[in-house]
Amino acid sequence: MLKVGLQLYTLRDELEQDFEGTIRKVAELGYSGVEFFHYFGRTAGQVKALLEETGLAALGAHRPYDVMLNNTEQEISFNLEIGNRNLIVPFLTEEQRNWPEVAKNLHLIGDKCRAGGAVLSYHNHDFEFTEKVGGLTAFDYLFEQVPAEQLQVEMDTCWVYFGGYDPVEYINKYAGRLPIIHLKDLKKREDGSPETVVLGEGEVNLAAIIEAAAAAGVEWAVVEQDYCSRSPLASVADSLNWIKSYGNQGGNIHV
Repeated sequence: MLKVGLQLYTLRDELEQDFEGTIRKVAELGYSGVEFFHYFGRTAGQVKALLEETGLAALGAHRPYDVMLNNTEQEISFNLEIGNRNLIVPFLTEEQRNWPEVAKNLHLIGDKCRAGGAVLSYHNHDFEFTEKVGGLTAFDYLFEQVPAEQLQVEMDTCWVYFGGYDPVEYINKYAGRLPIIHLKDLKKREDGSPETVVLGEGEVNLAAIIEAAAAAGVEWAVVEQDYCSRSPLASVADSLNWIKSYGNQGGNIHV
């Protein structure tokens, strides 16, 4: 049964204003874990103490590609101290998308993570599905080039959908290599651009994704809403309420 975490990027403005208070509110809402993207100047000791106080698990951390490439050991050390083993490359700029070079570098970073007691993953957007390398999507190319021992999958199921592919098929394809998924919903605007929305208010088949993820051995479903039309804290509370309702109806997800 999936555990539920929150990618803290959704609350980036709140965290900048009140890091500790915002983390406490996330725990009060009922999330089991958090996925970091920035530490707002806090030391590993301070973050660890806050997690111990709130009972939240550090389920992962999104860290920039260039930071992971150039400061791998420091990132591993910081995250192991706060209780997190999952280091995740979250995004590539257009200039960084030399896919053979990215694959080579992820292999190197993954080797260092494995040797240091951490796990490297890669988190997708839609461009990994719209860009191709030798007939493969860039997504499939990366995970074909870099072995599972060096690179795990953090699948943003919403971006798989927006990229034109079936998230359930991709979950099944990468079962066993997929410890974390992002659970996100969207509506397509009239111009075709995506609008991220509270879970259950969009067009993504979340129930099918949750059930496929549970069958595939996924440990964490991570809520993320890139942009919120109402208060981000209210939005993540409403998304968790949707999950609670789905779980209460027998869904394979636990809050």
